Amino acid sequence: MFTGIIEALGEVSRLERINSEWRLEINTGLLNLDDVKIGDSVSVNGCCLTVVSLGVSTFGADVSNETLSCTSLSSLKPGSRINLEKAMAAVGRFGGHIVSGHVDGVGTLYSQKEDGQSRRLVFEAPEEISRYIAGKGSICVDGVSLTVNAVMNNQFSINVIPHTQKETIIGSYVEGQEVNLEVDLFARYLERLLDGTGRTGSDNKGSKLSKEFLGIHGFD
Repeated sequence: MFTGIIEALGEVSRLERINSEWRLEINTGLLNLDDVKIGDSVSVNGCCLTVVSLGVSTFGADVSNETLSCTSLSSLKPGSRINLEKAMAAVGRFGGHIVSGHVDGVGTLYSQKEDGQSRRLVFEAPEEISRYIAGKGSICVDGVSLTVNAVMNNQFSINVIPHTQKETIIGSYVEGQEVNLEVDLFARYLERLLDGTGRTGSDNKGSKLSKEFLGIHGFD
């Protein structure tokens, strides 16, 4: 599990094909790897990858064809900068929101403009995940935990403060840029509870949670 608070900017040093799939070698920059071991998870632009090789300031991860097909990792090349976050320790501080590192879809930067000292960015999300994005809710963009300003059909806007622009790859985005999106995990669970089946897990007695129940209790 991750929190969407980027710990360091890394750089792709090598991307090579091994046995019909891919090995990604990453220079981790200022990311401290002292507590990382083979088999641990690291978020790379929001994608949870498993460490399969480890150096003083580098690690390698295998990337499947499936992962390349449903994330923006396929656009990486040697020299590409990337957002890095180690998996959260149980005693760590929860600075962002719950992030699984499982990308729901690839979005596109539609527009950006100055907004005071911040930048206002508008993204287009795939239709199949846009229903999970809500104003003032959380979303993960390339591994960064952000608050949604507003939603307009399949577009949503965010504001990025100068610190985030400097410490993540968001500061180098250009219009048309593809980004990894992970929606709020709770939105998916809520949909499951309200999907009309009346079942949650192995419970066949029906859930008391419904749209009517939420409306009566002020959650409309």
